[in-house]
Amino acid sequence: MRAAINEAKKALGQTSPNPAVGAVLVVGNRIVATGHHRGAGRDHAEVECLRSFAAPVPARATLYVTLEPCSTEGRTSPCTDAILQAGVRNVVVGAIDVNPRHSGKGIVQLRNAGVGVREGVLGDDCAQINEAFNKWIVTGRPFVIAKCGMSLDGRLTRPGGESRWITGRSARRNAHELRAQVDAILVGTNTVRADNPRLTVRGVRGARQPWRIVLTRSGKLPRRAHLFSDQFSSRTLIYQRKSLATVLKNLGQRGITSVLIEGGGDVLSQALDARVIDKVQLYLGPILTGGPVIAFPGHGADAAANALRLRCVSYRQIGESVSITAYAENSESE
Repeated sequence: MRAAINEAKKALGQTSPNPAVGAVLVVGNRIVATGHHRGAGRDHAEVECLRSFAAPVPARATLYVTLEPCSTEGRTSPCTDAILQAGVRNVVVGAIDVNPRHSGKGIVQLRNAGVGVREGVLGDDCAQINEAFNKWIVTGRPFVIAKCGMSLDGRLTRPGGESRWITGRSARRNAHELRAQVDAILVGTNTVRADNPRLTVRGVRGARQPWRIVLTRSGKLPRRAHLFSDQFSSRTLIYQRKSLATVLKNLGQRGITSVLIEGGGDVLSQALDARVIDKVQLYLGPILTGGPVIAFPGHGADAAANALRLRCVSYRQIGESVSITAYAENSESE
């Protein structure tokens, strides 16, 4: 199953609005074929895996798949049909599909056909691969990641001059890998005016360019900014005088399953105050800047008990910076 998970991860950021899925075929305790879903409308992982085997499947073979095989007709035929037609007699499933159209039905269909099915193997690990899809397919709203690079005193203020970066090169490279895995990147007007960001994915081979979302009250934006004039300008959306909740609902209706909020402090504050954050990704640089631009100013919690609590907190040193990843308690994605 870990090999199947590694297969699924090969397509992270490429399959939306479909989930990322990996599959491996095992005969005699040896992996003889692998496959992963490469994008919406393309073969699902099970089909690619079985096709790559290019031989009759032995009765003793076992197919490992990270997500319950689909059992309904969509852009492609049901994976349960392909499994049965290939003669697979044993299937091990990681996570159950939370999509109401499919949930549990594929497993029932396979068992009714006489296939031995074991489920829940490394289920949490398999489900985490599709944390964004799982929220979107159930709620209709995208999975929201609040990301920023901040100084140790919680500032987004950037010093001037050539060394304007708060975090190191390695941390910024890691942030580009995160961009490559989301459907959209969201910023506010102040960030566009002050930083003129590109919000592109750089240094990640084969990455798909996410949508770029700008929130503005006045609508007065610098039209020569990169977001409106570069080769990806058609993938920039502007929302004027819309609440963050309204914007997220609309993005979900567009099939956008994940949104990375990159700032500035005003938009991050809106996300915190509205409690729409599912996950935080913070990069702490070894610097104290002071200054007025605070990462999450907002209204602030009126009591510690009402603060946004985080769980599954992990810390990782990346170069001289520290990466902090955590999930919001009681978010809709739980």
